[in-house]
Amino acid sequence: MSSLRESLDLIRMVRPEAGTAAIDHEIAAERASSLGAAEARVIKALKALTEASGSREVALDDARDAVWSYFVQRELVGFRRHTDVIQTLAIPGDVLVGLGAKPARKS
Repeated sequence: MSSLRESLDLIRMVRPEAGTAAIDHEIAAERASSLGAAEARVIKALKALTEASGSREVALDDARDAVWSYFVQRELVGFRRHTDVIQTLAIPGDVLVGLGAKPARKS
């Protein structure tokens, strides 16, 4: 960690405006990575839901949780509307309906 801090201090001495640019770039990359991981989790959960045989409750709960987390991630980076990703990812209505409060899963 100290080497990063030393590098940033050196950058700031040479070009003060570049010091925050490096950090801003890292933050943007981390946000993109996090959003991509959340979307991948949604895709995986939706696939598991479509492949679920018998009782779909656990797969449905997992899909709802993944979609809710993805929507939260999107909102944290500034994307407030989800209609495009709902259509693109073909998120089913039964997943969307259950995004509100729900009782804890019984073990």
